[in-house]
Amino acid sequence: MRKDIFAAKIIDWYAAHQRPLPWRETTDPYKIWLSEVILQQTRVAQGMPYYHRMIEAFPSVVDLARAPEKKVLRLWQGLGYYSRARNLHSCAQVVTSQYGGIFPSTFDALKTLPGVGPYTAAAIASIAFRQPVAVVDGNVFRVLARVFGIDLDIASPAGKKYFSDLANTLVDTRRPDLFNQAVMEFGALHCLPQNPACDTCIFYKSCQARQKSLQTDLPVKSKKAKVRTRYFYYFVIRRNGKVLLRRRTEKDIWQGLYDFYLVETKRSQRPQTLMKADSFLANATVVGESETFTHLLTHQKLAVKFVELRLPDHLAPDNGLAFFSAGQIARLPKPILIDRYLRAEV
Repeated sequence: MRKDIFAAKIIDWYAAHQRPLPWRETTDPYKIWLSEVILQQTRVAQGMPYYHRMIEAFPSVVDLARAPEKKVLRLWQGLGYYSRARNLHSCAQVVTSQYGGIFPSTFDALKTLPGVGPYTAAAIASIAFRQPVAVVDGNVFRVLARVFGIDLDIASPAGKKYFSDLANTLVDTRRPDLFNQAVMEFGALHCLPQNPACDTCIFYKSCQARQKSLQTDLPVKSKKAKVRTRYFYYFVIRRNGKVLLRRRTEKDIWQGLYDFYLVETKRSQRPQTLMKADSFLANATVVGESETFTHLLTHQKLAVKFVELRLPDHLAPDNGLAFFSAGQIARLPKPILIDRYLRAEV
């Protein structure tokens, strides 16, 4: 297939089928950047409320830069990948301090910003500034792999380079904004991972995957890393209507978020056994115990149990622990499973 025909076909398809999304109604690089960060590994339906929430709280990149990190994390709560929220905040601060609150307009300059990789930089550069650089995400990998019959591993360095080079030769240099959004939308709505709509496809006659019945084989992606299981025992301690929490400061999941007193083990154990070996918990009394919940993260599976305790009044918390009222807790950023547990206990 001629490359100019591919671009023309997919842009025409996009004109007829694109979803009306708020970040498509603007060329503001701040709003485009924010939408791209939110939608990485997040469905549009799930990400839309977060987009509106962030825009309402921080109308400009300067507003975001000046906000306390705690507030940014609280508004991000439930999306996961909290390192992205911290990078979002850092990027806003760099744009504000080094660029006067105005995003740089080139692909290379955008890539130097915190948390902005080639994909996000290409999206901002092409959509906000109409720079002729291609966006390559999961949808784009799938569309190109199938239409052109490419069996290179999209997770390999060689595969990533090949697809990036191909996408950049295909991009419509006059309409890079429409081209990139069209390919991503086509993968999201038509050339689906399972059950793609091949019979009504604009590339029905030329798609190599359809001709060779390779739809389920393409794109090729190496297997994910093995999932690691971690055992979390959360000890919930209340006093005078307040709950004991601490801020996670270590470089681990949920950095900067608040959770209960935690004991992590390598295997399932009885909470009473863990309490006897813990100087802070040794004199506490078990009030209640939850079932074990499974919480899935990228490459991790958490087996979580909540244990309600009564702590002797003379014992004062330390190691970053403090008692918080319900009103204070509502304003704190928390992992979603902690938030759900607290809501269920209200």
